Amino acid sequence: MSGAPLLAVTDLTVDYHTRAGEVRAVDGVSFTVETGQALGLVGESGCGKSSLALALLRLLPESAQIRQGQVLLEGVDLLALSANDMRAYRWNRIAMVFQSAMNALDPVYRVGDQIIEALEQHPSAVSQDPAERVRELYDLVNLNHNSIDRYPHEYSGGMKQRAIIAMALACRPDLIIADEPTTALDVIVQDRILRELGNIRRELNMSMLYVSHDMAVIAEVSDVVAVMYAGKIVEYGDAAAVFKRPIHPYTRALMSSFPSVTGEKHDLATLSGEPPNPLDLPSGCHFHPRCPFATDVCKEQAPPTVRRGTQWADCWNPPGDEADG
Repeated sequence: MSGAPLLAVTDLTVDYHTRAGEVRAVDGVSFTVETGQALGLVGESGCGKSSLALALLRLLPESAQIRQGQVLLEGVDLLALSANDMRAYRWNRIAMVFQSAMNALDPVYRVGDQIIEALEQHPSAVSQDPAERVRELYDLVNLNHNSIDRYPHEYSGGMKQRAIIAMALACRPDLIIADEPTTALDVIVQDRILRELGNIRRELNMSMLYVSHDMAVIAEVSDVVAVMYAGKIVEYGDAAAVFKRPIHPYTRALMSSFPSVTGEKHDLATLSGEPPNPLDLPSGCHFHPRCPFATDVCKEQAPPTVRRGTQWADCWNPPGDEADG
């Protein structure tokens, strides 16, 4: 790929104001997404993934504040836009598939009307008749046209998720952020939706940021993987390289906790302990209390960046000493 990336996030930092004090949910995160690329963002619950996703769209709650950073979408800093200008970007240039489809749909409006409303907010995005565009979107996500005039409660879980994907695609955005879009769906429906998302992305040459705690899902949908822990990206690289030879012990632990369908059988391992309290983060490497490779230096100093080609991780003691320095 050549030229500037579609999305370039630099040093993004997000704090929450709580009664107990300031909580740093996103801590100096930087990454890029190229045109047509799928970036998988993975980590346990509470690591900052959803806060990062919402910050990109400036949809954080009032208790949150973006302390610093840049979010450049084709060179335009979304964080510097006025509220009105940012509304023009949402759904039009950058859209989101939210975690809970039922909560994202208004229960008293027909689903098709809700998609039409999104189209009417951005009349310059699509030149065709809104009703025609809705039918086109339903074909794209494999929903029957006879369900367009139904209410959300008349849709199954999988149908609601497809409708939310259709809504996100309505204005033909350049980038879609999918935040755990298959949560609470059975594995058969989950697999179908993941396949449809992948097909749509390739067909439309659309970029995607896919957020999940499930390494198996990330392996299926991603070209590039970013592993997040305690508000930081601790490993980043080409998906094939990361899954073949992960550098960071946290990445290895996540991979050991799910079965491989195509690889060798292995005993599943649980990741000991819990993510740290963001009000009282461990010194040095934040992962050291849970890391089997931790030494004294891990407890005292922030880790250096270890690189292997385009893959990198922040770690003092890469397991097996496989990194190139």
